[in-house]
Formats: sequence, C-alpha cells, structure tokens
Amino acid sequence: MIDARAIVDPAARLAPSVRVGAYSIIGPDVEIDEGTVIGPHVVIKGPTRIGRDNRIFQFASVGDDPQDKKYAGEPTRLEIGDRNTIREYVTINRGTVQDQSVTRLGDDNWIMAYVHVAHDCVIGSRTVFANNASLAGHVHIGDDVILGGFTLVHQFCRIGEHAFCGFSTGVQRDVPPYVTVAGYRAEPHGINAEGLRRRGFSAEEIVAIKRAYRAVYRAGLKLEDAIAELRTIAQDWPRVSVFADFVESSTRGIVR
Repeated sequence: MIDARAIVDPAARLAPSVRVGAYSIIGPDVEIDEGTVIGPHVVIKGPTRIGRDNRIFQFASVGDDPQDKKYAGEPTRLEIGDRNTIREYVTINRGTVQDQSVTRLGDDNWIMAYVHVAHDCVIGSRTVFANNASLAGHVHIGDDVILGGFTLVHQFCRIGEHAFCGFSTGVQRDVPPYVTVAGYRAEPHGINAEGLRRRGFSAEEIVAIKRAYRAVYRAGLKLEDAIAELRTIAQDWPRVSVFADFVESSTRGIVR
C-alpha cells in the first residue's frame, strides 16, 4: 500500500490500509488511521494525527511549521478528523504555543486546491473551502460554512455555523451564524436560506432566523438591543440562540 518511491520515517504510525503515493514524504510523529489515501508528492510533517478515510491529493503540504516569526521549534501539532478531502497544493500548518498549540480540522470537509490554513485555526465539520481561500492564524470556522474562491479571513476572526462567504470576500470581523457576506470588505447580504433548507431547517425556523437577521441588520437597533430581541425570538426558536450567543461573545465585532 506504500509506493516504493515514497519516504516514510520508521517512527511514523500508519494503519495497514493507508495508501501512500510515489515521492511522498511522511516524517516522524505522524499518525494516519485506516482507509486514508495519500497521493504522490505529498509532504506530511509531525506531530500530526490524521483520521480515517481521508484523501490528500498531490503536492499538498500538511503539518509543517507555523508561518509565525515567534515560532521557535516547539512541539505543536495538527489534528485532522475523518473523511476530509484535501486537494492539490493545500497548505495546513501546525499550531503555536501562543494559542492552544494545535491546528484542528473536523470531519467531512471539502478543501479545494491552493487553500491555506494557518497556525492555530480551528475548523468544524462539513465545510467547503473553494479554491485559493486563505485563513490567517487563530481563525475559527463553524460547521457547514462555505467560503467562496479567493476568500481571505483576517487573523482571530470567527465565522459561525452555516455562514456563507461569497467569491473574493475579505473577512475582517466576525461573521455570525447563518449570515451571507460578500465584498472586498465583507458586508452582510441576508441569510444563507438555501443552505439552511438543504441542511434540514424547517421553513418556520428559517423565518425565525430571518427575523433575527432583521433585528441585527435592518431594524436600526443598538447592538445590545438587537441581542435582547434575539433572546426573545430564541425562546420559541432555539436555533436563534446560536446567533445571539455568537454576537454577544464577539471580541472583534461582527460584520455589520
């Protein structure tokens, strides 16, 4: 299952069903679970743990040192879950001791070519990152988020679950759950209604989330008053509380 032209360090731990293509290099402190396929010309550096049934395409660089001038060789790590697709030329760096020392990806993510995931990023599950999307350090991405091609996310920003970023969006503040943003400096453009329908939200839940969006973005309310309105809506529609919690906890401020 390992091509004779690949270089796998004896200290790496690969499950028996892992496949490794020609000219790939896997260093020590790398652990790869069952069913994962590593294409040709991939470089994986540890400490890195990769789960089950992932597919990593040619020329990806996974688990290398963080691109941070403060990094001084500390043993930070990368953790990747199960069933992720990581396409050509993707770069994913390990964490730094200035944060939690880990970069983490969940399950079932679709990471297209030339995407960059910097140090200390935390990515949920079932996300889609289109070509050339880039995350700076310490970015947190919720479940079911979609980033359009060439989306750029500033360091320490958060993007809430089910949010959608259009093509070539520049994210400089937090993007609340369910919200669609677009533009060189991201601006709100309603909720991701189609994405919510596809993921099983009821029509009534979507209407409630639209009410929450209007309270924050259309009613002319101060943010603290808008949060109070979200709490009222959330009494009948619990998924709105996710919106309220996110907005209330934002330290960078939300896109607004």
